[in-house]
Amino acid sequence: MHPEFRAAFNAAFTDALASSYAEDLVRRTGRGAGFRLAETPVFLTGELTAALEDGARAIVAQLSRPEALVRMKRAIPERWATPGMDALPSLAQVDFAIVKGKDGRLVPRLIELQGFPSLSAFEVLQADAWSDALARVDGLPKGPWSPYFSGLSRTGFLDLLRRTIVGDEDPEEVVLLDLEPEEQKTAIDFHSTRRLLGVDAVDPRALVKEGRRLVRMKDGRRVPVRRIYNRIVFDELIKKETKLPFDFREELDVRWVPHPNWYWTWSKYSLPLLSHETVPAARYLSEVETVPKDLTERYVLKPLFSFAGGGVNVDPTPEDIARIPESERGSWCLQEKIAYAPCLRAVDGGAVKVEIRMMFFRPDGDAVPTLGLNLCRLSRGKMLGVDFNKDFTWVGSSVALKPA
Repeated sequence: MHPEFRAAFNAAFTDALASSYAEDLVRRTGRGAGFRLAETPVFLTGELTAALEDGARAIVAQLSRPEALVRMKRAIPERWATPGMDALPSLAQVDFAIVKGKDGRLVPRLIELQGFPSLSAFEVLQADAWSDALARVDGLPKGPWSPYFSGLSRTGFLDLLRRTIVGDEDPEEVVLLDLEPEEQKTAIDFHSTRRLLGVDAVDPRALVKEGRRLVRMKDGRRVPVRRIYNRIVFDELIKKETKLPFDFREELDVRWVPHPNWYWTWSKYSLPLLSHETVPAARYLSEVETVPKDLTERYVLKPLFSFAGGGVNVDPTPEDIARIPESERGSWCLQEKIAYAPCLRAVDGGAVKVEIRMMFFRPDGDAVPTLGLNLCRLSRGKMLGVDFNKDFTWVGSSVALKPA
């Protein structure tokens, strides 16, 4: 972490500063967050920033290889196989834990992948709110702060985001699709998306199927849906046994952003296929012939298809593995345990662990995804999800910033 920026922020920190930032964020988004907001942004050194960028781009390049894509597509369940899959996902996430390397320096270690959207619009407004708050902190550089990569400014990133999600369509004919969107913890991002892009959040059950077309009602008008910003989490859809007005296997005259098949393929399912210094060893459970003797001490047992840490067993035992039927072991992996470094110092002297999501965007026609921005999660609990940090301060949602 950047020692000078951290020292200046902590010296100037007050509860009023954090409250003012949170109130400003509500004004910008039009809604309160459904998750905890950390009381601080993250300040990275140039060295750690470069390691994150290099690692994320290298992982995306490996996952983009044709031979990897062929293997990954085996993960798509027949029930949810959607026609019209594109060559690469239009949105993708690479999640890193910050750990101590062998030489004691902070380095990134991969923990998860997603060929699925994240809180892209929200992060823009969160960065804006922190940028304004940091202008009131003595000892920090004055002027705007940036969460962006690839040489992008705020304007340049919004153009990338718009081209990825809206494309050439009228924003009114693009929908952000999720189950009961106003009830989701991520609803603040849906409101942010509407404010920045003019795209409405819609429950899929509100759509009407007319042949190959989907339409929705808005202000008493029938509006065609030409593009879907797909935020439906399949395990939620399956768990709730939700009935939809269309079948994902149908040929529909819509453009999926991202295509639903990437939910299954560019995911934890891909972890055992990667080889990079930032990637911990991982194997499909179905390929583990002998349970490691140091299982509990060195490995984490993960379901390949889950969100927000659901189902992850950080201290697995041989009995836990034995309880998984042989027929289901292809949907689990054993991953080498990662020891997060308590690397961010809070004002109370406590050490905070950091996870950074590197967010990629690929507009129609682009050959490769572009690294656009980041989000961070801070933790003092055993795991990083907000559900595991309810009783702590200086934890939750954050963003890594640098002087623009």
